[in-house]
Amino acid sequence: MLVPLVLLLAGCGGADQPVRVTIPRGSSLSAAADSLAARGAIQSPVAFRYYARLRSRGRAIQPGIYDIPAGASWSEILQKLVSGDVAKAKFTIPEGWTSNQIAQRIAPIARVPVDSVLRVVADTAAARRFGVPGPTLEGYLYPATYQLPVGSPVADVVRVLTRRYKQAWTPALRARADSVGMDEREVVTLASIIETEARRWDERPLVSAVYNNRLRIGMRLQADPTVQYALGSRQSRLLYSHIRDVADHPYNTYTNSGLPPGPIASPSAGSIRAALYPADAPFLYFVARPDGTHVFTRTLAEHNAAKRQSQRARNGR
Repeated sequence: MLVPLVLLLAGCGGADQPVRVTIPRGSSLSAAADSLAARGAIQSPVAFRYYARLRSRGRAIQPGIYDIPAGASWSEILQKLVSGDVAKAKFTIPEGWTSNQIAQRIAPIARVPVDSVLRVVADTAAARRFGVPGPTLEGYLYPATYQLPVGSPVADVVRVLTRRYKQAWTPALRARADSVGMDEREVVTLASIIETEARRWDERPLVSAVYNNRLRIGMRLQADPTVQYALGSRQSRLLYSHIRDVADHPYNTYTNSGLPPGPIASPSAGSIRAALYPADAPFLYFVARPDGTHVFTRTLAEHNAAKRQSQRARNGR
């Protein structure tokens, strides 16, 4: 029994869900038609090939992953294939995320295992390839919202994120870094610590002041987020035993002087700016209140008093 042409031209698909079809690179029109038929987007691959040859006027179909709307006509399907209107995914990288967290968000976009992404972002050669200071891609996968084709290679995703990072570095910020004697890696490393330490964005210049003041006088940063990073997993409450467990780790700023070897997370442009423009304040210490804000102090005695007050507030809760 012959299928009426009008039904063929109308396409197939479910009642309301689009059909996802993958057209591999190098696929012929015949192979693409077979893929469409296998996924139920069309009924007759032979008839579709004939139709496509008549209508495409020599335009080649583009490889990629396509979402074919339910009931899409052959004309609509063919237009998608020759224009490369592939399926896209929108995703957000939050400020202060580590490369481990970001890899879990990239993996479903690239349609690869998380480990495959981690191998790229942890590779020092990748840092050089994408033109960032390193030592790895940690800190340079810029936090923002993106929309990319589903199935994009990991390298393509990383290229977009690192390009966005480079755009955050305005000529004015680079000039400021030169004037304060910091290189790009040092700025981003400090910014990543500020990003993960300051819950409220308006406190970032004050947090920056504390760390810049400590660096200036040769005092250890003693930044809790660097210990969390060295541990490899975030602890709800950082204990002295945790600091001892990673005493020899180069990112432990309780046991090592100066900045760690590289960033510990991806900072925003605001934290990069805070690293370069700290508040003009004499503080050397800060302690977190129960609500996540901080008390900033100048002396160890003031700091210990603030810690006791914060502990009483926590106990009261």
